[in-house]
Amino acid sequence: MATQLPVRIEFSLPEGWTAAPPDEVGAPGAAFVALHPPAHDGFTTNITISGDYRDDDVELETVAGESVARLKKSVGEVRVLTSTAVDAGFTQTLEIKSTIEGQPHDLVQCQAYLSMHDVDEPAKRAIIDLVLTTTADRFDEFVKDFQNFVRSVKPSEYFPL
Repeated sequence: MATQLPVRIEFSLPEGWTAAPPDEVGAPGAAFVALHPPAHDGFTTNITISGDYRDDDVELETVAGESVARLKKSVGEVRVLTSTAVDAGFTQTLEIKSTIEGQPHDLVQCQAYLSMHDVDEPAKRAIIDLVLTTTADRFDEFVKDFQNFVRSVKPSEYFPL
């Protein structure tokens, strides 16, 4: 079942991306999914958004590490290519060896973690996970779209920083 974000955000999807119901595209833990059709070698490039409240003292690098550990349990081979702390966020790029419908796939996942504090309860901090997943050979084609998408994410007027 699709989840809701702990905070309201606004964002702009780059041209060519289409919103899709998370449950219908196999992303039940996501609050939002965007696809960039058509599929390439049996895989459709996607962006997902999810998030949750976390203890105030949890470092974003730790959250990113937890993501890698979960992926290793579910898909197997995962390698961190880059990781960078930026302002109120953290990004990492992963190489993932996966099997989809019996076919091996080399995927690249770019993850961005944004930290947002609750105005009414400053001790409450939401962490928003923004993730691009694409085939390795198409990463360069989509990384700029993802960077533009991440730059567009901001708290909605109903949840100011």
